[in-house]
Amino acid sequence: MYIIGTVTIYLGLAISIYALIAFIIGIRKQEQKWVSSGKNSVMTMFLLSSIAMTLLFLALATDQYQFKYVSSYTSSDLPLLYKLCALWAGNAGSLLLWTFFLTMYNAMVTFSKKMKGNPMVPYISSILLGNTIFFYFVLATTAQPFELNEIIPADGKGLNPMLQDPGMILHPVTLYLGYVGMAVPFAFAISALILKNVDAFWIRMTRRWTLIAWLFLTLGNVIGGWWAYLELGWGGYWAWDPVENASFMPWLTVTAFLHSVMIQERKQMLKVWNLSLIILTYALTLFGTFLVRSGVLSSVHAFGDSNLGTYFLIFMAFAVIFAMYVMMSRYQLLKKDSGQFESFLSKESSFLINNLILVGATFAVFWGTIFPLVSEAVRGTKVTVGIPFFNTVMSPIFLGLMFVMAICPLIAWQKSSMKNLQRNFLIPAILAIVVAIALFVFGIRGAYPLISFGIVSFMLLTHILEIYRGVMARRSVTKEAYPIALVRLLTKNRRRYGGYIVHFGIALMAIGIIGSQNFDVETMKTVGVGETIEVEDYKITYKQLAQRREGINDVVYATLEVEKNGKNVGVIQPEKVFFGNQQQPSTKVALISSWQEDLYTVISAWEQDMRATFVVRINPLVKWIWTGGFVVVFGTLFAIWGGKYNQITPRYTGAERKVS
Repeated sequence: MYIIGTVTIYLGLAISIYALIAFIIGIRKQEQKWVSSGKNSVMTMFLLSSIAMTLLFLALATDQYQFKYVSSYTSSDLPLLYKLCALWAGNAGSLLLWTFFLTMYNAMVTFSKKMKGNPMVPYISSILLGNTIFFYFVLATTAQPFELNEIIPADGKGLNPMLQDPGMILHPVTLYLGYVGMAVPFAFAISALILKNVDAFWIRMTRRWTLIAWLFLTLGNVIGGWWAYLELGWGGYWAWDPVENASFMPWLTVTAFLHSVMIQERKQMLKVWNLSLIILTYALTLFGTFLVRSGVLSSVHAFGDSNLGTYFLIFMAFAVIFAMYVMMSRYQLLKKDSGQFESFLSKESSFLINNLILVGATFAVFWGTIFPLVSEAVRGTKVTVGIPFFNTVMSPIFLGLMFVMAICPLIAWQKSSMKNLQRNFLIPAILAIVVAIALFVFGIRGAYPLISFGIVSFMLLTHILEIYRGVMARRSVTKEAYPIALVRLLTKNRRRYGGYIVHFGIALMAIGIIGSQNFDVETMKTVGVGETIEVEDYKITYKQLAQRREGINDVVYATLEVEKNGKNVGVIQPEKVFFGNQQQPSTKVALISSWQEDLYTVISAWEQDMRATFVVRINPLVKWIWTGGFVVVFGTLFAIWGGKYNQITPRYTGAERKVS
């Protein structure tokens, strides 16, 4: 297994270098045989990375402790599922997963039926190969997944308790699919520049790839928040941790890109801006891997034993300089025949403002993330930037973004008149004000939550109005029943209405964020058996403290009876799990969740006389966050699934004789 695994890594490196050379020769000499050889090499690389992944999975599952990676992240008592998940628990395994996804994406693009006959293919594949060579080089020289132990241990060290959670199954994988997926639109963009195809062709061709990567990034962030909420026991879901920020920043920039490309498609505007956004997004994905593996910033997510930061920093710098050089060499071509904004009151302007807000948010998060490094370099002291800074800075940005999202659907292209604005926004604005007044009457007094809920209501109402008008217009022509008219309206323009569904999901998440950030209540109390804790409408009675054995782990748990407004709502059991081969215990939160609020309970400590200390939180509206995440995923899939590919490939059929 060692020999085969090691050979797949070195052979993958050699073939990736050969494939890049073959594509370059094929492009320069315009010879199909070289391009075909490069394509075959791409598929071979994918097969080799698949073999390496399979071998490491097998080694983890069967306790092959002769491998240093297996002994470092698994143990004999670890459940099989978490043994397999250990593949992405450490540097070597996670980089192998990254390489596997790179070769998979490259093979999918290269052999896609919709890319057949397209001369961009060898260019796109070559750029992806540049990434692949780097990762194979790291696997072959520094982070070797099949490295052997000098002395074979009797058992492994086991998996970090915080990683023994269902979130470990999905969160890293979805994030990696998003990170690696961003290399595809980057490769399309640079290839289009090299070929001097600076119109919207490359954008239309890469739209689905970008949406898929955006979807996985979204899933990764939402699942990560859900995991933190249930596993860490601190009561929150987003701590503005450096590695959390590293996954959030490319999400912001690619979201901006997905909006601004619509202007380029329609008006041939913002060409340089869109290319800059996709380059920035790609750079931020590399920056995220740098943060995780460099150890320059403290993070619960980081690989503490890593020395790979320098490699990633050099590669990131090289990739960005190369991309910027290519873009600037085509700058005059990009500025040629570019459209102009005709009015500030237009959909184009609203998209641009949306972009500026998202990029501003990215810069704010980036500055807060790297400020400890800047302060250490300038003053010699590392100043920590905490949650209050990010919440204070991001709150007004968040509200501004929601307001622009409310305006965008109903504002006209090119130029909107005051009469048009009044007709579109008067009713939603009045209803949003009514919502804010109603919330004030029901007891909400804070200015920020009232304004926030009002803006979110305004956003939802403008989208509902737009869909309502579309249904009525269709029904006036087709005489269809309302449900049929609605379904056919949505399915006939999946891109637009899929985007609206995503906006609905963002609004639901916003409701949950606003509620949980502004109205949460927390108490900590030490009680004896039979005593109660009262928080808001809840009465929690401490019934017993007990211990059970689960394999080599000890679980200490408390039994609590919960009443709300005098009615019994259930029995919960917060736990502390002490792992047999780990010093750090794991917290298991006890949760009663409803659309109104979560009762979130953690056992903090206990005494020999059975007295125990509990942390009890009431987190309003958190369920709306996870529901909104599902709606966002559904809307994205709705926008991607089906529809036409715009019949764009035949435009390049004539080039097939040359290089593809």
